[in-house]
Amino acid sequence: QVLLVESGGGLVQAGGSLRLSCAASGRTFSMYVMAWFRQAPGKEREFVAAIRWSGGYTYYADSVKGRFTISRDNAKNTVYLQMDSLKPDDTAVYYCAADPDLVVLSAQSGYRYWGQGTQVTVSS
Repeated sequence: QVLLVESGGGLVQAGGSLRLSCAASGRTFSMYVMAWFRQAPGKEREFVAAIRWSGGYTYYADSVKGRFTISRDNAKNTVYLQMDSLKPDDTAVYYCAADPDLVVLSAQSGYRYWGQGTQVTVSS
């Protein structure tokens, strides 16, 4: 089993910043693909960003590229999402996800482990 716990969400004004954290336990994660997804009310869950822990490859949705940065600290089994220049459209519940060896990083159905989510609200 793998436990993923997100933290760092909250309320922020448009143009502000937040840093989300995802702490993993139950496995060693140096080879795991880790990702962030988000879901706004009435919308489908959508891909945000992903990172391969071995090699450092990162991939972003076009909607957040240049504003969000995904990173990891394998020694702490933790993945981060630094969110800058936040917009009201970024308001959503943000979920952390993990998989041992996923090929298509944006494929929601490919991730076998999920956190419970953390709320991000951007006011305008």
